[in-house]
Amino acid sequence: MIRLAIMLVVVPPLTFWWAMRIWWGTRAQAPDPARVQDEYPRRWAAALLRCAGVKVVVENAGVLNPGAPQILVANHTSWFDVLALSAYVPGRYCFVAKKEVRRAPFLGYAIERCGHIFIDRTDHELALQSMEDVRSRLEKEKPTVIMFAEGTRSATGELQTFKKGAFILAIQTGADIVPAAVSGSREVMRKGSFFVHSGTIVIRLGEPIPVESLTIAERDGLMRDTREAMLGLLGSGTESTGSN
Repeated sequence: MIRLAIMLVVVPPLTFWWAMRIWWGTRAQAPDPARVQDEYPRRWAAALLRCAGVKVVVENAGVLNPGAPQILVANHTSWFDVLALSAYVPGRYCFVAKKEVRRAPFLGYAIERCGHIFIDRTDHELALQSMEDVRSRLEKEKPTVIMFAEGTRSATGELQTFKKGAFILAIQTGADIVPAAVSGSREVMRKGSFFVHSGTIVIRLGEPIPVESLTIAERDGLMRDTREAMLGLLGSGTESTGSN
């Protein structure tokens, strides 16, 4: 209950402060856009994690290559997954988020100004256009694109059915898939709950899955391989190679 009270007091002003800095930085065409679009969100996310009493441990972070296009495919059980990944994924990164996030006061605007992409799953044409935008970003800027394979948070913590978008995108662009298992975030804050608990979130990264020789017809096999890798990561130990 104390953590919830702290978050209710801290989150709105922190979010407003960083959203305004992002707004001003992008509007004023800052000479170092990476600082505005990458560093500011990291600092915002790290501040919220500290307020919640949450530690983040990253395992096998060396598989991420900031100089090459990659698609990080993760499981999703809590909003704290987003904070942990935002704070600790190195280099340029881009989230693909559902359109509802855009409605969040100040936060939605800041996310959009930082170049993250919203997708409307209820409108097929708009969804295709959003994925085309991601494809263009991958080819031109080579960021790490972060996508939640299940498309939404799991209420039980069990892996849900995967959506195919990330795997089609990977084959179309030649960007390797990096499977990621996020553990501990559901214990911090569950879907449908407002209560926040201190704890440790572990981001366990698997070896990249190459897609260079695959065709669109093989997307289901790529999806199965990624799911198996993620299940293995979720069941593995917690020897850390990096932490906050």
